[in-house]
Amino acid sequence: MINSGKQKVQRRLAAILAADVVGFSTQMGQDDEGTLAKIKSLRREIIEPRVSDHQGRVVKTTGDGFLAEFASPLEAVQCAAEIQRDLAARATQKPSQALHLRIGINIGDIIIEEDGDIYGDGVNVAARLEQLATPGGIWVSGKVYEEIRGKLPLSFEDKGEQQVKNIAKSIRVYNVSIASPQHTTFDSPHTTLSPPDMPSIAVLPFSNMSGDPEREFLADGMTEDLITGLSRLRWLLVISRTSTFVYKGKGIDVRQVARDLNVRYILEGSVRTSGKHIRITGQLIDAESGKHIWAERYDRLLEDVFAVQDEITENVVAAIEPHLYAEEGYRAQSKPPESVTTWGLVVSALTLSNKATRKSNEEAQVLLRRAISLEPSYARAYAVLSWATWWQTFCYWRPGEEGFREMGELAKHALAIDPSEPWGMMTYGFYLSTMGHHDRALEQMNGALGFNPSWALGRTMYGVALLRAGYFAEAVTETGKAIRMSPLDTFAGIYIAFHGLTLLGQRRFTEALSFLRRSVIAFPEFPGHHNALISCCGHLGLIEEAQAHIQHRNQIGPPITVSRLRFNLRHFAHCELFVEGLQKAGVPE
Repeated sequence: MINSGKQKVQRRLAAILAADVVGFSTQMGQDDEGTLAKIKSLRREIIEPRVSDHQGRVVKTTGDGFLAEFASPLEAVQCAAEIQRDLAARATQKPSQALHLRIGINIGDIIIEEDGDIYGDGVNVAARLEQLATPGGIWVSGKVYEEIRGKLPLSFEDKGEQQVKNIAKSIRVYNVSIASPQHTTFDSPHTTLSPPDMPSIAVLPFSNMSGDPEREFLADGMTEDLITGLSRLRWLLVISRTSTFVYKGKGIDVRQVARDLNVRYILEGSVRTSGKHIRITGQLIDAESGKHIWAERYDRLLEDVFAVQDEITENVVAAIEPHLYAEEGYRAQSKPPESVTTWGLVVSALTLSNKATRKSNEEAQVLLRRAISLEPSYARAYAVLSWATWWQTFCYWRPGEEGFREMGELAKHALAIDPSEPWGMMTYGFYLSTMGHHDRALEQMNGALGFNPSWALGRTMYGVALLRAGYFAEAVTETGKAIRMSPLDTFAGIYIAFHGLTLLGQRRFTEALSFLRRSVIAFPEFPGHHNALISCCGHLGLIEEAQAHIQHRNQIGPPITVSRLRFNLRHFAHCELFVEGLQKAGVPE
């Protein structure tokens, strides 16, 4: 074998972020030591943690800037937006530490040197975009925009074709509009930020109420875990710990903090320990009105600190997500129709579809189709329309074959736009489950929970898919976990209904009965809840109760028959057990 001794050039496609400090030379002339100290603080406290959070790599730093590489343009833009918001918040809180960046982002082929440095047109274009950007701004190339549009709660201003130095072809450029920096006047760091135009939250440092300084790590760990957990909600802007921890140990006015950080919601709480016991409280506040949206207390045994923190984090995130959706829906409904954003249309549609009436479902679909017409690349709109279509079909408001087919097509379209859209993965997975493709269904739905482990609704639907596939014990675990995570069932009783159904599938009829009875109270006009309760009553010999439910059931939907339900459930592992209960209850063939 002949070795030429010449090492092959290493190349790869990457998203490149280039940034520099605005007015660096002037600041150095006025106070060189102070300016360098501020830049070191900026790198240590904001840039390096943010780049790391988004799986990026700081390639190199210069006196007045830095260059970073990311595998994903979405991660690069998210990172840039968070850095700019952190800097805007710091300028408000610590005027003496104020620094402002210009940022440019591009995607391109890069050459990687042995020392890790990178070169190529991808890098050069990012550097030129950074020079064009306004102070506190982010400019991205058309390539980046095409990859991320519709995937982030950001708006983009088309700046047209730009000719940049040493690049032969002109470049399409977009300015990224984010919640804070564009409202800041850079020669006046005390300027009040405008109200946020997107869902955003700050988790304030939890208070250590134990009187033991050594327990401080529990409160800090709880806060950091909640920031991380909420950050998995891709529609929600979450302020970083570097910005919120400046309030640690201080008496604060949450409305002022919200103005400082430019957020809509504040989550605050406390941690108290006594012996082997720990109590964690939390409350969610609408920052503009000061209204308390949600509050809860969690009491646990302090046997495994990290396990307790993980469980509480999961429960808190799951519990407050539906409240945030509801608040965002109310906010959108209070605006003039012509000013509601696609996000506002989608959350309003969710609120409507979850009322589970035929009229509200139709209204939800109108809003979602309007959102799609306004922004055809918004994956979440297609995914939620798929969900609304499932509800419509599940409630017998349209023919089953037609409705489920459309549900699947909408979910697939959402995933074609964004393969990691959790609602798209969940609805497409449930469509596959309905069609009897259980292995593929479970893979999709489990993937959705990988992106958002605290999603109670996603976990409930995953439990039903497990039931259908014959994993009865696992199904009960998942639906039970969803109820513990989010005791507030905002989806017309389906959390308790589906937990009852999985218990029925595992032949735990007595336990199933109470959940199924509660489900028909929560949604009395839905035939499906009655079907499961009738089967359960049949297995328990409660024939008189079963007959009463059969009579009511036949008033709100097509008459129940064993053959119809056997056909509807033909792809599912619990079919025969379910049908057996119907037969025992006296349902006609």
